[in-house]
This record gives sequence, structure tokens and C-alpha cells, in this order.
Amino acid sequence: MMSLLGRPDVDAGEVFVNFNQNITSLAVATSGGYSLYSLGSVDSTLDKIYHTKSDELFLIERLFESSLVAIVSQRAPRKLKVCHFKKQSEICNYSYANTILAVKLNRERLIVCLEESLYIHNIQDMKVVHTIRDTPCNPLGLCALSSSSEHCYLAYPGSVTSGEVQIFDAINLHAKTMIPAHDTPLAAIAFSPSGTEIATASERGTVIRVFSSQDGSRLFELRRGLKRCVSIVSLSFSNCSEYLVSSSNTETVHIFRLDRSAAETADHGKQSTDDWMGFLSKTVTSYLPTQVTDVFSQGRAFASVSLPEAGVRRMCAITTIQKQLRLLIASQDGYLYVYSIPSIEGAECQLIKRHDLRLEDHYAMDIKVDSPQTLGLNSGVSIGGAAGVPPSGSGASGSADGKSTATDKPGGSSSTSGGGGASGSGSAGASYASAVKGDEPVGGGPSST
Repeated sequence: MMSLLGRPDVDAGEVFVNFNQNITSLAVATSGGYSLYSLGSVDSTLDKIYHTKSDELFLIERLFESSLVAIVSQRAPRKLKVCHFKKQSEICNYSYANTILAVKLNRERLIVCLEESLYIHNIQDMKVVHTIRDTPCNPLGLCALSSSSEHCYLAYPGSVTSGEVQIFDAINLHAKTMIPAHDTPLAAIAFSPSGTEIATASERGTVIRVFSSQDGSRLFELRRGLKRCVSIVSLSFSNCSEYLVSSSNTETVHIFRLDRSAAETADHGKQSTDDWMGFLSKTVTSYLPTQVTDVFSQGRAFASVSLPEAGVRRMCAITTIQKQLRLLIASQDGYLYVYSIPSIEGAECQLIKRHDLRLEDHYAMDIKVDSPQTLGLNSGVSIGGAAGVPPSGSGASGSADGKSTATDKPGGSSSTSGGGGASGSGSAGASYASAVKGDEPVGGGPSST
């Protein structure tokens, strides 16, 4: 669901961190293997569910609380492996013509993102059901897949020159809508848990917008800052969809509250002609430049976290832990930070725990923190992304106008083409489908292409 890609400054063999779709577990990959942690008691301990030695990974996605994980190694960056970690078996694998930049999955679909194409697999049997070819050049593998099966939407950049978002119905396999979200190219996108809303940020990074993924209407406009442009690397809705959190290359993490009742009240207030203050406000702003009135209408951060270092990439999520709302920050310095979220707007979040993700014991021990200022930076660890994986020089070329111009719908379990086809093998079948729903035994051992 959340990964940092395109890190040419990061050496191979460092740490990759990724939350699962409903923020109940955390995947951590190091040069020696990968571990899965439960987040159910993260206020006190970080319980390790699983650990195994493996090749150096740069992508790992777990399917909710099931035993299915999708992994891509640095040694074979064009091969996707789907494994049953409790059975310690490889169910199937697929090879692609170019480097895999992102993998997204929910209970219906598995998406593989290459630089100029997207492959849609049916997760029940891993057959390729659709291919979106000739997408605008997407070297960072920016894409998002809704975790909802009811609104199973895929989003990806629709242009290399502006912030267009293409929304694709991954179940019915057709384009749904195009949203002109920003003037500059996209930097981050994320669906709400229900899939009905999508948050976007551009390379400029000053404004975050939330749209309806069904009709493209703008629902919220949120002001991250005024003075400086930043690189936003993480956007995430809370499980309750009431909050949106963003992190960037600055030292500040912003939490926005999406007050839908207030938005509806404001809309009604605009229609009221007997509201004198509303009339006065409308009269005054009519004489101001559009850029100024836009700033007045944008929402500000509800709460924030100030971390000791800028330039550190961080993945963020908001979830409920033992009936308490928590902000989780997985940082490239190899730690997981746990914060409480205040009930008062404008207050600072309070640090509860800091867990060391690089420990090799059965439980990730928490580190005593005297004050936020004592938290140091270890630049020898990176979080997420295609660390150390060189971009591939081959593949289909995008169209000049930045649009997706062709799609294919293969009928078999694999699709091959000169522009970036996929081929695969394995024992995906009825037993595999049962593992998608839970932890039932999966037949079939390792396979190779």
C-alpha cells in the first residue's frame, strides 16, 4: 500500500519498511531477510510474527492479515514472487520485461507497476486479466490501489507535465475518470479505506487535495505550507477516514482532520443570502486575487509532529490501537515511532514509544526516550523503494501527450509482448484462493521460470 521508490542515493542492502492495507502489521526487510510484525500492542511492544532469511528485498506487500506476501528482490528486480510465509513456500512467480517499481494488492486484485505499463492480476488465481500499456513515463512507480473490494480502483499519473490522476476500475476493467488535480506533476496519491476518495499532492508539495474517486469532484483542499516547496513522500488516510497524514523531506509530519459535516455546513452557508457575514466575506474576496482567496479557503493542519532531522524519508499511518488513535511513523533511520493524537486542534502529538526495527531478536524491543530531541539519525538505513535497482532501459514508450493509449486483456495466466509482457509459473489454484481469505493450507512448493 505504501512504499518509497526511486532512491538512487540509497545503497543496496538496507532497510525497507511497509504497512499492510489496514495498518495491522508492518513488514521490515533488511540485507539478511525480512520480518513481519503485529501492531496490536505497539504502544508497549512490537511483536514479531515471522522472520526468514532471504535475498535482499526492495519490495514486500502483505495481504491484510493473511499469510500471503508478494516480494521482489534486488537480485531479480523483474521477478515477482507470491509466497505463503507460514508454509514457507513459494506459490507462484511472474517475470516481466522491465524492473518492477511497485506492487499493490487487495482481496480482488494484484497490481504490478512498471515504468510505462501496469499489469492487473486476479488475485484468486494470479492470472493477468488486463494490461494498461503506454502509460506516461513513471520512473518512481507512483500508483495506488484501493483496499476496498467494493470500490476496487487503481490510480496512476495521467501526465508527465501536469498533475492528472487516472482512475481505473480494476474489477470491470475500464477507465472511470480523469482528475486534473494539480498544475505540476504528481508526487503522492492515496485512496481512502472505502476507495471512494483519493488524496493527491504534486511535486510542489504546498497543497494537498482530496477528490471523489467516483466523479472527480473536489472535496477538500489542505494547505501544508506557504513558504517552501517540499517533496511529499507519504499520504495516508486513517482507518476511520476522519484524518489524513502527510510526510515530506522536511522535519514536520502534518495531520489534517477531514470534517465532512463542517464542509456540508459551509456549502449550505454559501447558498444563504441572509447571512450578512457571508455576504461581506464574499464581497471582500471578490476584489482579491484568486491565489489569495484560495489560501483563505484551504484547511490547516489539525496537529503536527516535529522530528529532529530534515531530509529523512518517513512512511506514516493513522490507526486505532487498543481503542486509542495512534500515529505511526516508520522512518528511514530504522525506527518506528508511535504518537498519540491530541483532541485539541493545533496541539503537538506526544511520543509514546520508539521501536528499533533493526534488532534481530524475536521481539522488537522498545527504546526509552527521554525527549524527542534525543532521537538521532542513522543515515546508514533507508526506508522503502527500489534501493540500488538501476532503471531498465527497455520497454514500451509512452505517448507524447502523456495519455494511456492502449490496453490489452489477455485471456491466459500469462501475457507476453515485446513492450513488457509478463510470464509466470506456479501452483496458484483453489488452495491459493483459500489462502487469500485466511491462513488455510496452500498446496504447491517453489517454482521457477
